[in-house]
Amino acid sequence: MSDDIEMTINLALFGRTQSGKSSAGNSLLGSTDFPSYLAPHSVTKVCSLGRSCRIPHFMRRGGKEVTLKIQVLDTPGYPHSSLDQEQVKEDVKEALARHFGQDGLHLALLVLRTDVPLCGEGEWSCLQLMQELLGPAWKNFTAILFTHAEKLQEAQLSEKEYFCTASHPLLTLLDSVQQRYIFQNNQNIPPKEQRIITLKRIIEFVKENCYQVLYFK
Repeated sequence: MSDDIEMTINLALFGRTQSGKSSAGNSLLGSTDFPSYLAPHSVTKVCSLGRSCRIPHFMRRGGKEVTLKIQVLDTPGYPHSSLDQEQVKEDVKEALARHFGQDGLHLALLVLRTDVPLCGEGEWSCLQLMQELLGPAWKNFTAILFTHAEKLQEAQLSEKEYFCTASHPLLTLLDSVQQRYIFQNNQNIPPKEQRIITLKRIIEFVKENCYQVLYFK
């Protein structure tokens, strides 16, 4: 009889257009499930659920080896270049209830570009959307995923130096989510290695929450 146990972690991606949500989702899944390319418009138009393959022996829990599976809900950029904001909100609300209504959401990832300062209306609109959909507990189930982290190396900045010069709104947001953040560098770090680094950080956040989930009706 095998001592292995299987764990599925449910994640949802939020962010504005061209923040790198779909690319981040593909990195988490180790796949190309979500369309991702440079465009002068919003690429993602509907919510889409992607499932990773099984990752054996990812961690230990209760003295047993854990095989990990990841489910990622990719959502349209908010605000969207061609869809009405109310339409996007209803689509995401329905998708959260359909995909995670029974098993719950472990973590929402707000995707921000490392090289774009947090001070625009778009980010605040997206944050407001998350608050409305996730409810009062949103802070406990949210982490920041910084994409294009290779820009830090190009600018010869450490993470500490980056935050020392960050905008007040960004620092306030980080405090709100209890400093839960991840830098994702898909250019200077091999994709498989970056995937494991990111997933380990996500598991840390989920463990801090005692594996609790957020349910949707």
